[in-house]
Order: sequence, then C-alpha cells, then structure tokens
Amino acid sequence: MTWSEMQPLLSQACSETFTMVLWSTLIAVVAGLPLGILLVLTDRGGLLQNVVANKVIGQVVNIGRSMPFIILMVALMTFTRWVTGTTIGTTAAIVPLAIGGIPFFARLVETAVREVDHGLVEAVQSMGGNTWTIVRKVLVPEALPSLIASTTTTIIALIGYSAMAGTVGGGGLGDLAVRYGYQRFETQLMWITVAILAVVISLIQFAGDFAARALHGRGARSGPAPKLRLLKAGEPAAADISKVA
Repeated sequence: MTWSEMQPLLSQACSETFTMVLWSTLIAVVAGLPLGILLVLTDRGGLLQNVVANKVIGQVVNIGRSMPFIILMVALMTFTRWVTGTTIGTTAAIVPLAIGGIPFFARLVETAVREVDHGLVEAVQSMGGNTWTIVRKVLVPEALPSLIASTTTTIIALIGYSAMAGTVGGGGLGDLAVRYGYQRFETQLMWITVAILAVVISLIQFAGDFAARALHGRGARSGPAPKLRLLKAGEPAAADISKVA
C-alpha cells in the first residue's frame, strides 16, 4: 500500500479517534469532577459527612473501574443503542468511553482534593464560608494542578480505550490497525498507526505536565508572601509587649 493510499485512511481514523476522545473526555470530566468531590465531602470528617452515601458512591465507582473496557462495551450495548440508535461507529463508541472514563477520573479527583491543606478549609469555615464556597474557592483552585494532571491521565487512558473500541466497530486508529495491519497484513500501516498514537500521547503528556507545573509554580511563588508579611507584622507587636513588660 502506497502513502497516497494510506493518507486518507489515516486522516479519517485520526479524526474519528479525536472525536471519540474529545467528547468522552468532556463527559468524564463534567460528571467525574463532582463525583470525586462528593467522595471527599461525604467521607468521615467531611463537610457533608454521610457514610452511607459515601459507601454507595464508592462502590459504584469501584464497579465501574474494575470492569474491563471490552466487557463494559458489550454490557452497555443495549444502553448505547437506546442513546445513539446504533452500537457501531464513532458516535456509539463515545457512550461506553464516557461511562468508562467517569469512575476513572472520579478517583483521580478524589486523590487530588484530599491533598488540599485542611487548614485552608478551616480558615474559610471560620470566616463563615459554606460548603459551596469552600469547594469553589479552596478545594478546586488548590487542587487545580493535580486536576490538570488527572485530566491528562484520563485522556491518555481514553485513547487506549478508543483503540479497543475500534476492534468492535468503533472506528478510529484501533480499527484501522486491526483491519489493515492485522487482517490484511499491511504491517507498514500498522506501525505508522502505532507511531501516530505514541506521538499524540507524548504531546498530550508534555502539555499536561507543562500546564500542571506552571500552575503549581505560580501557587508556590505566591504562597510564601503572606507568611512573610504576617511575620514582619508580628515582630513590632512582640517588641511593644516586651517594652510594656
């Protein structure tokens, strides 16, 4: 197979993979972010402590994470047909991709939010901040670098899932590699597909790491300043007290 024959196939496959990963990532982030935050808020000692709700949400997330994606696709065929009208094609593949990505991202969000300094939460509470204010002003902004890294990891995982979706008619680069590289023995096309996936994943990882480091560095530079000002403001007060004594 010549390059002129491979090029339109690769272009279409890349477009299908991009569509699947983009929409499934958006759905996973929109649904997984509040789910992960709820896992933290409803845990013991959380702002919305509810052990029963936490256990139920945790079990649902665990079941979603433990199920292999290829089995998840088969199990969701009826639901996928109800949502999209078909079980084959790029649009149909978005449904299991998104559902598989939600619990994956939710656990990453939970880990990221738990790393936030609890002292900041207590400070906002002492100033009368409610739960929504704490989530919006403290938990999400402080966990943002880790959330960016979690989103990067989710995107890369969904690219791998999309390749598996291609083996059962989902389209994309995985479908191209199987149909031409494996079934028609077009080894060159298969290795080009592998190279494209490797380059795309490397670029996404680089961009995600860069964004996470930039956000983390900005927070690190702005963090020590208030502490220094508080120390300097406290020194004259200590001196005045010693003079009075």
